[in-house]
Amino acid sequence: MKKSFLLLSFVLVFSCVWLVLTPLVSAAEPIVVGVPTSLGFLEGKESLKAVQMAVDEINAAGGVQVGSSKRPFKIESIDLRDAAAGVPVPEALLGLEKIILEKKPTALLVGPFRSEALLAGMDIIAKYKVPLLGTIAMSPGTEARIKKDPEKYKYIFRVSLNVIYWARLLGGTMGTLKNEFGFNKVYLMNQDIAWARGTANAMKKRFFLKTGWEVLGHDQYPTGSSDFSSGLMKAKSMGANVLFTCFDMPQSGVLVKQWKSIKVPALIAGFISPMAGQAAWKTFNGKIGGLMNAIFEIGNIPSAKYPPAKAFYDAYKKKYGKGIESGHGPAPSYESVYILKEAIERAGSLDADKIVAEVEKTDKKGVMGRIKFDKGHQVIYGTDPNKTAVACFFQWTEDGKRKIVYPGSLAEGNIVLPSWVKKAK
Repeated sequence: MKKSFLLLSFVLVFSCVWLVLTPLVSAAEPIVVGVPTSLGFLEGKESLKAVQMAVDEINAAGGVQVGSSKRPFKIESIDLRDAAAGVPVPEALLGLEKIILEKKPTALLVGPFRSEALLAGMDIIAKYKVPLLGTIAMSPGTEARIKKDPEKYKYIFRVSLNVIYWARLLGGTMGTLKNEFGFNKVYLMNQDIAWARGTANAMKKRFFLKTGWEVLGHDQYPTGSSDFSSGLMKAKSMGANVLFTCFDMPQSGVLVKQWKSIKVPALIAGFISPMAGQAAWKTFNGKIGGLMNAIFEIGNIPSAKYPPAKAFYDAYKKKYGKGIESGHGPAPSYESVYILKEAIERAGSLDADKIVAEVEKTDKKGVMGRIKFDKGHQVIYGTDPNKTAVACFFQWTEDGKRKIVYPGSLAEGNIVLPSWVKKAK
């Protein structure tokens, strides 16, 4: 009887202790991270998946150390639709404000898809003082505003490539084409949106016209366009060596099919979103060999010469059953979760200003290379992944493989011209 009484007493005491401790356990509420972007577009979808992958890894390892407690991440997302044709920027910004007010995130990841929406949304982010680690919109206008008013706009960071670094990648690649093949006649074709317009205009004025290239023509296409034959015929008749392209809309894949069918004797080199992933080979019936396409951040493509990029790509493929198809967004989106985690842990707090101060100090080896921010809160890009983050160019081979050809630090082979494209020298 005495033993039974002691056992009952122990159970009652244990139950009381459990009831007391339970509120403390439940008090370790999740850290909410918001993902507002264009979820109907490939880059937005896969960037959200990359964020989810990082969150799952971190939570499986115990979560985020905030002072003396461990807390899990929780994702809340919203489709801003800012990349969709016909959606005005003010409408997209309603979604940005909605997720901030209703979900009360500690930070925002990925962010607006279009630069127009990001630039217009900077005041909303500054108003509510929510750190943003952006990974898609590319206009350097954000850095200019941050440098002009750092106290107001200090909450905004970009982990992905921006237009300035994108232009440097393009300049290096075009210089290689000129040196190796004697190419010096270019025809520009781009989508009529901020980042693509800015890229094409900058390349025309600051690179091609200053480095001995002849610009034969420049066509811009509204989002949703699906016929590029007129521009391609003009490029062919004028003797272009290179077709410089900038597109992120799904329909732009038609350009490559028309290039092959018309047999334009010029190498396509630039960015065409549907051409970035391995599935493009099957989607376009193997009719894309010879095309050169950019990958804005390594990790979105595996690199044999930089193991962290390959490890990330392979892990994504294992988790989701297929590899990354977009050339821009997923790798920096994955990285942004770890940047945020480490900043929170160093700060020991979820206070926005303290998190921002620690994000600014980021210096780590990541899946895209070395991650450091400049004074405009832009991750620094270059050509050596041990020193900076890196973007690259690959070429589709005739047997359906993606071969990195630039920069030299990551190159897996030489550029090979399609059979109907000839050297100029």
